[in-house]
Amino acid sequence: MDDSKVVGGKVKKPGKRGRKPAKIDLKAKLERSRQSARECRARKKLRYQYLEELVSSRERAICALREELEMYKQWCMAMDQGKIPSEIKALLTGEEQNKSQQNSSRHLKAGKTDANSNSW
Repeated sequence: MDDSKVVGGKVKKPGKRGRKPAKIDLKAKLERSRQSARECRARKKLRYQYLEELVSSRERAICALREELEMYKQWCMAMDQGKIPSEIKALLTGEEQNKSQQNSSRHLKAGKTDANSNSW
């Protein structure tokens, strides 16, 4: 008797399992492989370009932050010596002007709402 087995009404013969390899043209297979490799290299190149741009932008941001930090350190040293840097004075006077403008605009708005409420 041979090694055939009956499973679910079908006769199964021993041997290789899975799909039988299709007879694909070797040249076409090689060309597909080459094309896939080209696409992979192109994706890799784009990925590296993106990462290099990202690193470059982060390095620029770091430099800008270091410059800002150095400026703040100089301001602090000047203030420790009792001097107020001109930039801080400008910021403070600018804030005072903004506050006075906001207060004056609030008074004008309040006056308008009072006038509107009295007209009813």
